[in-house]
Amino acid sequence: MGLELEYAEGQTPLSEEERHELKIKSITTHAELNEFEQLNIQNAIEWTIARKFKQDTILSENFAKELHKKMFKDVWKWAGKFRLSEKNLGINYRLIGPQLKQLNDDCLFWINNKTYNPEEIAIRYKHRIVNIHCFANGNGRHSRLMADIIINHIFNQRVFTWNAADLADKGEERNNYLNALRKADKENIQPLLDFAQS
Repeated sequence: MGLELEYAEGQTPLSEEERHELKIKSITTHAELNEFEQLNIQNAIEWTIARKFKQDTILSENFAKELHKKMFKDVWKWAGKFRLSEKNLGINYRLIGPQLKQLNDDCLFWINNKTYNPEEIAIRYKHRIVNIHCFANGNGRHSRLMADIIINHIFNQRVFTWNAADLADKGEERNNYLNALRKADKENIQPLLDFAQS
């Protein structure tokens, strides 16, 4: 019996090939997968807490990949590698590298010119990188952790609370989060900023 996945709204389905890259073959349900991924993500969070990253390190392709790898390396062989397939969300996979570079350059400009306040810079970055959808899966969790790293390591402020919710699970909080993302897609970043700080 292989891995059986039931996707919540807004989640990125894995291709058959991507699912075969599961490292822990005993995982057969989405609940088991979430549990193992969360353990790995917790290790990645501890890695970010134990270090102090510089702005230029954070705003780089290498860091985005390294963070994703830390978050999912014990579960997926493709952890930390840009996706090579089209998804229901995100840009054409061939444009991931250039678009991420543009985002990192834009973020550096926002910081240097104080275009937005620190919280809005971090959330704008989160919104843009999740829309690029760099990886086969885990983009929402990766983007939220990137926002936390930006606000904490670059601006020396506390990380976001994200409504203290497990946004990987179906439910009202996930719906609120997705609605805030949709509003951000229409240039209204405030609901996503409010959600991150609630």
